Amino acid sequence: MSSKAFMSLPLSLGAYRIATGLASPLSGALLSLRLNKAKEDPLRIEERRGVAGLPRPAGSLVWLHGASVGEALSLMPLVERLTQAGRRALITTGTVSSARLLSQRLPPGAMHQFAPLDTPGFMSRFFAHWRPDLALIAESEIWPNMILEAGRAGAPMAMVNARMSARSYARWRRAPAFIGALLARFDLCLAQSAGDGERLAALGAGQVRVVGNLKFDASAPPANQRELAELSGQVSGRQIWIAASTHAGEERIAADAHRRVAATFPDLLTLIAPRHADRGEAIRAELSAMGLRCALRSRGERPERDVEIYICDTMGELGLFYRLAGVVMVGKSFVGQGGQNPIEPAKLACAVLHGPQVANFTEVYGLLDGAGGAALVRDADELAAMLTMLFADPTRLRAMARAAAKAVEAEAGAADRVMQALAPLLAATDPPAAA
Repeated sequence: MSSKAFMSLPLSLGAYRIATGLASPLSGALLSLRLNKAKEDPLRIEERRGVAGLPRPAGSLVWLHGASVGEALSLMPLVERLTQAGRRALITTGTVSSARLLSQRLPPGAMHQFAPLDTPGFMSRFFAHWRPDLALIAESEIWPNMILEAGRAGAPMAMVNARMSARSYARWRRAPAFIGALLARFDLCLAQSAGDGERLAALGAGQVRVVGNLKFDASAPPANQRELAELSGQVSGRQIWIAASTHAGEERIAADAHRRVAATFPDLLTLIAPRHADRGEAIRAELSAMGLRCALRSRGERPERDVEIYICDTMGELGLFYRLAGVVMVGKSFVGQGGQNPIEPAKLACAVLHGPQVANFTEVYGLLDGAGGAALVRDADELAAMLTMLFADPTRLRAMARAAAKAVEAEAGAADRVMQALAPLLAATDPPAAA
């Protein structure tokens, strides 16, 4: 992007660039605060200032960016296809949890860096080093300096798995020049749904296509088969369910439901996997105070016969616990608002239960609810009633689990459609053929 293009920015966007540039010296204080809260990797802190931790590989490089774990997982089908085609892939995210996950799942030919803080200088430094041939930004990651500096570096840009909720749309409509100038920088906008596409186009995105949700193409989370066999043997004969990706307040809901269900099924084992694993000790203290016998996985404890609540406060093991449980309550749907992605447990043929707050995944929950693979429960009483009914009727539980798996399987294919749409942009990055 030329300096002339920067001069044509709307006043609000120009003001943002000036303000973030002036705030750059404060990055040290901000990053120190985040380090103290374990939200940064102390060994890789300079990546947040745009200083590369790895050399740029030779040849064509596609840069993909997602906010955190969910977005990173949605990008994995594209990363796999790009690297299988012989391209190199750089994926950036902004959270320690996503970095840990990607360290386990990235294929050869792909690498991870932390995304720089959104200042002109940090972003310029990042692009000067990496010089991507194509930029793919996932979902709704609209960081102004990131988008502007990517354009300035000359990389074609596409928004993939793009979404724009009704709530975000209403907010952005108050700043039409600001959002319009950013969305206009994208060469292609590949939306999850027709509603997302309509809202993005109305805000100024061009070349909008609806291709579906990449999350349906993501692989099911893996599991250590030896550990799965050992745990399965240890809990054999018990009724098991999991409250997954929970936020503060939802563990108590799960515990209240446990006590009600245990009145009918005294062998009940409830697994709780908090969204933030560092909350494990606090959750144990809260539930122990309720008189429940808890064990903490991060301490190497096991779900012995007298354990009622097994707190799964480790990273990268949801695939193990989903396979163990079979009934999943997906968190952030009772508190925190927005919900979490239910596709992973559905892929593993789990019956899905959720609270009423699922605005971030309206279409996905609508699909699963409509297919009979998921059900809405509004509070601990309804959750307990549904669990009791499913454990009392294994045939119904199996049918619900199969319905969930079939529903998400039928929606797969977005990754191939994205790659087809990106083909012209990718072809432009190929080296010229030898004479």
